[in-house]
Amino acid sequence: MYDDDDLAAIREAKESWEAETLDPTLDRHGERKERFATVSNREVERVYTPEDVADLDYDADLGFPGEEPYTRGVYPTMYRGRTWTMRQFAGFGTAEETNERFRYLIDEGQTGLSTAFDMPSLMGIDSDDEMSLGEVGKEGVAVDTLRDMEILFDGIDLTEVSTSFTINPSAPVIYAMYVALADERGIPREELRGTLQNDMLKEFIAQKEWVIPPEPSLDLVTDTIEFAVDETPSFKPISVSGYHIREAGSTAVQELAFTLADGFAYVEDCLDRGLDVDEFAPQLSFFFNSHNSLFEEVAKFRAARRIYARVMDEWYDAEADASKQLKFHTQTAGQSLTAQQPLNNVARVTIQALAGVLGGTQSLHTNSFDEALALPSEQAVRVALRTQQIIAEESGAADIVDPLGGSFAVESLTDETEAEAMAYIEEIREMGDGSVRDGVLHGIEQGYFHREIQESAYEYQERVDEGEETVVGVNAYEIDEDTRPDLLKIDETTRDRQLDRLESVKADRDDDAVAAALDDLRDAVDAGENVMPAVVAAVKEYATMGEVMAVFEAEYGTYRERIGVA
Repeated sequence: MYDDDDLAAIREAKESWEAETLDPTLDRHGERKERFATVSNREVERVYTPEDVADLDYDADLGFPGEEPYTRGVYPTMYRGRTWTMRQFAGFGTAEETNERFRYLIDEGQTGLSTAFDMPSLMGIDSDDEMSLGEVGKEGVAVDTLRDMEILFDGIDLTEVSTSFTINPSAPVIYAMYVALADERGIPREELRGTLQNDMLKEFIAQKEWVIPPEPSLDLVTDTIEFAVDETPSFKPISVSGYHIREAGSTAVQELAFTLADGFAYVEDCLDRGLDVDEFAPQLSFFFNSHNSLFEEVAKFRAARRIYARVMDEWYDAEADASKQLKFHTQTAGQSLTAQQPLNNVARVTIQALAGVLGGTQSLHTNSFDEALALPSEQAVRVALRTQQIIAEESGAADIVDPLGGSFAVESLTDETEAEAMAYIEEIREMGDGSVRDGVLHGIEQGYFHREIQESAYEYQERVDEGEETVVGVNAYEIDEDTRPDLLKIDETTRDRQLDRLESVKADRDDDAVAAALDDLRDAVDAGENVMPAVVAAVKEYATMGEVMAVFEAEYGTYRERIGVA
């Protein structure tokens, strides 16, 4: 972007500034710290100049919004057309209570729903399982059968709302229930909009909610993608998630690299299935964390789009624009929330949300200030939603497309992030002898991802403990007074009410029809067929979450057995 003479002049001017202006100031006053770095411990320069982006090719590296390589955004007008989807994560207790929270959020101006499930539902077991004791409805909503799904969306028009489901091992069952609910209401499947997290590779890397081993888990994910292409083309069957990788302690670069590697692994599996890249790729979505270092996060999001566009084109021969556009949901960093002085979290979340907006996210969840202590209260979730609305309506951040584009600092950080993330992706590809999918599976089995993340998490905590990393209210600016807010408490009758409904469903359903549907599911697994039609048929007969997942466990074995965990 600058010729050699311009760069030489700038370099000379910088040297003069350092000698005549900077050095005398440093001699008199110094700086606050010897070293300045991001949350990921990336050192940042004092000042950036055109010399830091001397190799930048505007057309190839930036371009314009809505055009390759999509560094500046996937849509030409971005938020000038419409704002991002405001999608607050919600779910607790029974379906009735979560339905009430859904309606509350819609009334307060939320533009998309996001469903949190309790641990039994996440792990694919029923509320009456002995392993569910003490967990029913505690960290999300309990869903055992289609009856719960019916109540969860009672009075909510599925054609008017986009719904996200944060669930993984049992994602095919929840997806089947949502499809069955649409069929029940006479809604054409192609009108369903929303997203299923359904990212099993990251579970083996970071989140650790898994039931069956990695390879059959990957098969099930590909089944849902294949089914969605044919049946629910406006619904995203997977949200490839870096959020939990970051929450486990990774750096921003590791989050980006491992997430994209997982995404490319799914692409390769779909291609091996015989699917056309330009048919399934537009239905892939991504999910990133947004942490405290604003410029690092913006650079991460911009680099993500650029890497994805290039790799989808060069490695996987994608031709359609939609196949090369990385679209993603963002959630502010749960790991950054503090139980100490929880109202400080409002400021943290605001900065993180702003980073997501400046980085071009398609939808956003803002954490509530009390989430380090409990599920969010109504007051806290309203403040979190209002944070997004203030950014959208009052800050001006949504009025300019890629407003930080062209910043010497942000462009330099974007280039660095891209280069370091690609180095990781190439390393993973080499582990798979040219296959990213095989490299990811190999990395899971060998503990590669665990080691990388654990080292970063340890280094971060060490910096906090030594005071190199300031956490306001935790290792600096502490106070003695009790600052805990009023917390949401789950009704102790939740489990009893959920078990009563489950018992009622089992009493009313046709047991022979359930047994036949589960037999059909076993046959589909044995035949190597796509299991989704059989799962949809089973949930329509009110087969439970646990009954469907038990078929998969029996047919594929469990990951617990494979790694020797009781």
